[in-house]
Amino acid sequence: MKKYPDLLDIAFMSDRDRNNSLRGIFDRDITDNPDFIFRGKRIYPLKSDGVLDMDREFTHLTTEEIEIEEDGKKVKHRVFDIHRSQRLHWIRPHIEEKIDDSVIIFSATERDKKARKDVIKTYIYNKTHKYVIVLESQHGNSKGYFLLTAYYLNREYGEKAILKKYRKRLPQIL
Repeated sequence: MKKYPDLLDIAFMSDRDRNNSLRGIFDRDITDNPDFIFRGKRIYPLKSDGVLDMDREFTHLTTEEIEIEEDGKKVKHRVFDIHRSQRLHWIRPHIEEKIDDSVIIFSATERDKKARKDVIKTYIYNKTHKYVIVLESQHGNSKGYFLLTAYYLNREYGEKAILKKYRKRLPQIL
C-alpha cells in the first residue's frame, strides 16, 4: 500500500486491474469513509440528476477532459489521466490536513457557466508537489462541500492559473 508522497504503480497494469485497484482506493478513502470531512464539514460527491453519483466522482478523479475533432466539430471526451490516478491516494491526507509540505488553502468566488451563478470553491493547493484538490461549498457555507476534482499541475499554465485564483481569494475559507 502506497502512502503519500509515493505514486501508485499503475502504469503497467491492464485497464481492468488498474481500474479495480483505483476503485479500491477510491472506495476506501472516499465512498466508505464516514470521516470524509474537511474542517468540520462533510464532503459529498457530485450529484447527477439530484442523486449522489460515485461513478461520476471516480471518473473526475482518474480522467481528464480533452477536446477532439469528430466530423469537423470539437467534442469533449474524458480519457484516463495517469497523473491524477497515480495521486488518487493523496486526497485523503490532504483533506485531513496531515501533510507537512507547503500547502495553501483558500476559497474564491467563481462563475459557474453551466448553472449561470456564482459559486464558492475551496482549493487545497500543495505547492511542493503541484497538486490541487477543489471543493465547492454546498448551499452557501454551512452544509458541507462537494468534491469537484483533484489534479496534478502538469501543464505549463497550471500553477499560474491557481496563483491567479489565490490572488482573488476570499478573506476566509468557506
